[in-house]
Amino acid sequence: MIGSTDAAAVKLLAKRKRADRIFRAFCFFAASLGVLILILFLYKILIDGVGRMSWNFMRTNLSSRPARTGIWPAIVGSAYVMALTAIIAVPMGVAAAVYLEEFNTRKSRLSEFIQLNIANLAGVPSIVYGMLGLAVFVRWMALHESVLSGALTMSLLILPMVIIVTQEALRAVPKGYRDGSLALGSTYWQAIRFQVLPSAAPGIFTGIILAISRAMGETAPLIVVGAAAYVSSIPRNVHDRYTVLPIKIFDWAGEAKPGFNQAAATAILVLMIALLLLNSVAIYLRARARLRR
Repeated sequence: MIGSTDAAAVKLLAKRKRADRIFRAFCFFAASLGVLILILFLYKILIDGVGRMSWNFMRTNLSSRPARTGIWPAIVGSAYVMALTAIIAVPMGVAAAVYLEEFNTRKSRLSEFIQLNIANLAGVPSIVYGMLGLAVFVRWMALHESVLSGALTMSLLILPMVIIVTQEALRAVPKGYRDGSLALGSTYWQAIRFQVLPSAAPGIFTGIILAISRAMGETAPLIVVGAAAYVSSIPRNVHDRYTVLPIKIFDWAGEAKPGFNQAAATAILVLMIALLLLNSVAIYLRARARLRR
């Protein structure tokens, strides 16, 4: 009996090891396939777009002629929309997170309902926010197809993410920071302002940068709220019409002329460089936070 039991155990162990090797090989294949596709995509973009990458291309206005077109109005429009989005969403998101995490100490059904809906809103498709922005900001508030309506729509898109990330950063601050500050005579708000928020700042900034990076690459909400594919001038104020880099990439990618396809590839490179710079700042802040701990 003992010998047969040992043989069955050895056989079962060998079967598990074989299944483990198969699963490991499958995971490696899936990861390799994803990396290969990404490399091919980047190679195609570099081959098509690096030839037109120049300061002149980035500083030139849009044109209906592929050889003369640039992306300056799209760059300025993206900068305006993202800056206004950050100004609107960041204070609201951080304030909401501080209230929910620090001042809402008594958990109720209402607070749990709010928390659940914030988590659900973070996973809502971006096109839904575009439809909401079209109904509320463009039509009901009569902001029309302006920079302000686009920024308000993108603020709704990233607001749940800012709240969730800020809450996680606040939870990571040790409770002793609050207790020590209160023991020294500070008020609860002073403890949060001078101890908790500075300690959570790297995590909060990292989440904000990643949220803005997501908004910078979104196309669907801005198409719905009326971001124009062709705007020959840069926006001068928040009520002007505008275009952004993802819109121009989407527009040029569908053109039949090869010159526009090359311009789209170059615009993709510009957008990727901007996103890499933002993500690099987020990585730096996260590394700095780990060193402090």
